[in-house]
Amino acid sequence: MKKIIFIAAAMLATIGTVQAQNVQLHYDFGRDINKPLNGDNGDRQRMTLTYENFSADKWGSWFYFVDLDFYSRGMQGAYTEISREFTVAKPSDNVSLAAHIEYDGGFCSGRRNAWTSIFQQAALIGPAINGHNADFSTTWSAQVLYKQFFKDAVDNKAYASFQLTGVWSTTFCNKALTFTGFADLWRGQKANGHGQLVFLTEPQLWYNFNTIWPGVNLSLGTEVEFSNNFCMNYYDGKTCFVNPTIALKWSF
Repeated sequence: MKKIIFIAAAMLATIGTVQAQNVQLHYDFGRDINKPLNGDNGDRQRMTLTYENFSADKWGSWFYFVDLDFYSRGMQGAYTEISREFTVAKPSDNVSLAAHIEYDGGFCSGRRNAWTSIFQQAALIGPAINGHNADFSTTWSAQVLYKQFFKDAVDNKAYASFQLTGVWSTTFCNKALTFTGFADLWRGQKANGHGQLVFLTEPQLWYNFNTIWPGVNLSLGTEVEFSNNFCMNYYDGKTCFVNPTIALKWSF
């Protein structure tokens, strides 16, 4: 799952209308590194196609992304997050405060067996602080959110939670390299109803070809997913996983 938010665009929203979007294609090595995720009961995807879109207006910004997961038999999973931020204050030229509202949800199906399931839907709300340096080459965001999980048609019960989110992006080496990513920490719930902390981060490193071929907005890079207690990564008691990818990105 991806959540690389266009913070620089969010900060530029105070200047005028801004829109940014990109498409990413990731080949996932998690199936090979973590063999249990590739067994008869394993359902780690081979590839993920991600579309991200950001648009800003005078009140704040919209952001959403969609992940499509592909297996050998085609697409068998989708996940989306959509959020709205309302700018409420600007303490300085480089920092703004916003009210953040978000929805998360999706579905998945078995790679070998005929089963389907859904990611437990959730709504989030809370404050966000966004910042950048003078030339917007480095941007960051921090969010403290109330998270409400909803009851679904399977076995998941509704419960209240919280989520702490950090997002960053920095471009360096004469704009040739971009290091970006997010980190989420939230309270999840085990099948027995007991709470547990869930951690997920997906840092990305990109080489931007437009620095040598102007107008070619293609990037080659990698993403490394680190997780603990994450619902899609567990096997025989193991909860901590590292899943790297190799990826292409086109920015519009």
